[in-house]
Amino acid sequence: MKNNILFSLFLITMFFCADACAQQKGAYDLNSLLKQETPITSSAKKLSKITDGTRKGISLTGIVWLKDIDFTTGTIDVDLRGKDVFQQSFLGIAFHGIDTVTYDAIYFRPFNFQSPDTLRRKHAVQYISQPNFSWDKLRADHPLVYENAVNPLPLATSWFHAHIVVKADEIVVYVNHSAQPSLSVKKLNDRQHGLIGLWNDSLPGDFANLVIKQ
Repeated sequence: MKNNILFSLFLITMFFCADACAQQKGAYDLNSLLKQETPITSSAKKLSKITDGTRKGISLTGIVWLKDIDFTTGTIDVDLRGKDVFQQSFLGIAFHGIDTVTYDAIYFRPFNFQSPDTLRRKHAVQYISQPNFSWDKLRADHPLVYENAVNPLPLATSWFHAHIVVKADEIVVYVNHSAQPSLSVKKLNDRQHGLIGLWNDSLPGDFANLVIKQ
């Protein structure tokens, strides 16, 4: 009996160790991305370290690709913080990229999160597939299909968590650990792998606690 208990405890310990090691393997210390030896390639116009409490990350405008990662399918977790400035804060994750012209992205418009305008709130999270399916083309051809409100509603200037599930033909986005997805869309191309990185347009956006599992 004693041996059985010890063996069970061993298996439980190994299970939690394996889970912790897997999480650690997929986690990226964004604060260290600015070190020369860190594997990144950047087309960012602005890139700097930030520390906010327990969050140690980076602030950027542009795209920062992680080197030597060929992302296929899996999950992406990241903390983000934008600005409450109308039409000047857009930030998210780019994936299945070939270069800074051809890629998919999930991004957010924080200035729309709690807008009193109901339609603007439905423009809070967006899927695009560049260069053929930009946000304006998707909005014109498929209104409110590839963008939606976020649930729950963060403050525009607060940190929020995004959990992005990339499948072979579908992308699902959850915000702040909600069980209800904020966006669920079909992929708009047949690329099944490529570069993955941090994406931001206009005013600098903040990123921390990046975890990629595939």
